[in-house]
Amino acid sequence: MLQGKKILLGITGSIAAYKAATLTRLLIKEGAEVKIVMTNAAKEFVTPLSLSTLSKQPVLTDLSENDSWANHVMLGRWADIMLIAPASCNTIAKMAGGICDNLLLAVYLSATCPVAIAPAMDEDMWLHSTTRNNLKKISDAGNLLIPVGNGELASGLIGEGRMAEPEDILKWLNLFFSDSQPLHGKNALVTAGPTFEAIDPVRFIGNHSSGKMGVAIAEELANRGANVTLVLGPTNISVKQGIQVLSVTTAAEMYEACDLIFPTCHIAVMCAAVADYTPVQVADQKIKKKEEPITVSLTPTRDILKSLGQKKKLGQVLVGFALETQNEKENAIKKLTSKNADLIVLNSLNDKGAGFGYDTNKITIFDKAGGELNFDTRPKKELAKEIVNSIIHTLHAQI
Repeated sequence: MLQGKKILLGITGSIAAYKAATLTRLLIKEGAEVKIVMTNAAKEFVTPLSLSTLSKQPVLTDLSENDSWANHVMLGRWADIMLIAPASCNTIAKMAGGICDNLLLAVYLSATCPVAIAPAMDEDMWLHSTTRNNLKKISDAGNLLIPVGNGELASGLIGEGRMAEPEDILKWLNLFFSDSQPLHGKNALVTAGPTFEAIDPVRFIGNHSSGKMGVAIAEELANRGANVTLVLGPTNISVKQGIQVLSVTTAAEMYEACDLIFPTCHIAVMCAAVADYTPVQVADQKIKKKEEPITVSLTPTRDILKSLGQKKKLGQVLVGFALETQNEKENAIKKLTSKNADLIVLNSLNDKGAGFGYDTNKITIFDKAGGELNFDTRPKKELAKEIVNSIIHTLHAQI
C-alpha cells in the first residue's frame, strides 16, 4: 500500500528520535519515497547523515543553507502525508499556537497534505492539561494522532507517552492509505476557473472566477486516490503536484479537452465558470475608441455539461455546478434534469462569503433521487471533501 507514496518525515527533539532511523528504513523497504525535515534539537539524538543514508535523500534542517533556500511550500505540496515522529511536547505546543520558528513548522503551516503526529514525552507531560488542550487544538484543525504506547519512558517510569513503535506506525500508515483512498484506480476530470472569450487582441469577455473551488475538488479527489486531470482556465492559482493540468483559455478549448478526456473517466466535475457566449467575430487589431457606440455580436458557446450528459455511460458520475442569483433551488434542480447530471452543486451570489474569489463557499448538493444536502459557509477545501463524499456515495450506488 505504501509503494510509490511520498512521505515527509518530520523529526523533533526527543529521545525517541532514535526510532526514526528504523522507521525510515521500513518505509523505504515498503517502496515509499521519504524526505526528512529535522529540528536542530533532533540532531542531538540522531544524525542527519544516518537518516540521509537510509532515505537516499538530503536531510533538511534549516530554511536556508549554503546560499540555497529550502522551499517549505513545495515540500508540503509534494507529500502524500506529513508524518511528525517523534512529535515532542514543545513542537505540539508550537503547532497549536501557530508558531513558525524552524523549517519543520514552516512546512507544517504550509502543508496541503494530511498531517499525522506520533507524540513522544513523559507521562506527566502527556497527561498535563496544557498538552491535552494543545492536542485537541491540532486535532480540531484536522491533524491525525497516532496513539502513544504504554511502557518504559526515558525517565525510568512506566506509563503512557511512549512513541508508537516504527512497526505500529507502518501499520497505521497502511491502514490510512487503505481507508483514505477509495478512489484508487479511478480516473477523474475536473474543470476550474473562468474562460476568456476574445473581442480583439487586448479585450475579452470573462468573469471573476478564481478557480479555487475546482482546484480544491481536484486536490481532494487526488487525496482519495483518483488519477485527476484538471482542465484549468486562465488563473494564477497553484495546483498540487501529481495532478495533470491542461491549461485552456476559451470555452471552445475547454469543450475540446473535456470531450477528449471524458470517455475514459469514471468521474467528471464541471466546476469551471464557462462563458455562455463568445463574440461572433474577433478583431485582428485592437479596436480603437470612438465617439459612437459599437456593437459586439455574441453567439452561444457549446454546453459542456449537457454534451457530457448526453454521452454519459453507466458507471460514470457527472457533477455540475449552478451559480444562481434568483430562484436558486428551482434552477439547480432543473439543471440537474436537463443536463443528465448525477449531482448539482448550487451556490448563490446572494450568500455572504460565497461565490467568486472567496476562500469560503456555501453550497447545496442535489442528487437525482431527490436528495438535498445543505452546507453553511465553510472553507472551500472543507466543502471539497463533502462534495467528494457525495461523489463516492453516488459511484458506489451505481455498482
